[in-house]
Amino acid sequence: LLQVGHEPLPPTIGRNVLGRKVLYLPGFFTYARHIVEVDGKRGLFRGLTPRLISSTLSTITRGSVKKAFPLEDMEHVSNKDDVKTSLRKVVKETSHEMMMQCVSRVVSHPLHVISMRCMVQFVGREVKYSGVFSAIGRIFKEEGILGFFVGLVPHVLGDVIFLWCCNLLAHFINTYAVDDNFSQASVIRSYTKFVMGIAVSMLTYPFLLVGDLMAVNNCGLRAGLPPYAPAFTSWIHCWRYLSAQGQLFRGSSLLFRRAPM
Repeated sequence: LLQVGHEPLPPTIGRNVLGRKVLYLPGFFTYARHIVEVDGKRGLFRGLTPRLISSTLSTITRGSVKKAFPLEDMEHVSNKDDVKTSLRKVVKETSHEMMMQCVSRVVSHPLHVISMRCMVQFVGREVKYSGVFSAIGRIFKEEGILGFFVGLVPHVLGDVIFLWCCNLLAHFINTYAVDDNFSQASVIRSYTKFVMGIAVSMLTYPFLLVGDLMAVNNCGLRAGLPPYAPAFTSWIHCWRYLSAQGQLFRGSSLLFRRAPM
């Protein structure tokens, strides 16, 4: 709902770290309370069923691809003297992980589209997408097979960029910044990829946002039509529109949300 720009509650005055007064939009808990008041507690779980099915399909697909195309084991290398061998190992592992992620994304994306549309029906109080099977029939009838894959390209691009940036950054930090002679080197290396994942996910968030907006754009729901968003002709059109509005990170924060100027 935050991604599509639905702001049913007015901003409140608060102070930033410098003590200056700023306008803050309602955070997660305030927003959730509003949903409960309108829809009841059940409203917090719109789109849950297709989301669970999507996650299940993704997990099963990754496992199947991993079994069908197993990755050959390579020795663990971390010394600076073996940079080429270590980098080759990272590239091979990342390529294998990318293949699994792309296949699982394609398989699970149709359910993700249905889940997104179920959620944003809150905006216009619609009941167009009420169940998984009825939603599948409606999308196929109105948009054809391609309707199940709207927003897929930015999602896949975001996944690919995330994997490569996260793994390569973690590799170079572990290789050049962490000394093997340091007693806690192995502990630090175990957390490097996790920290890099958080940082890179923030940078690749616009791909997630654009993909989700395209999933609901011009689908007959109020949240996918003006004034919430124009009828985008492509995900690049959507990206350029959000960039011009300074909204490429809309919905990335759930707690401290400053109102746009």
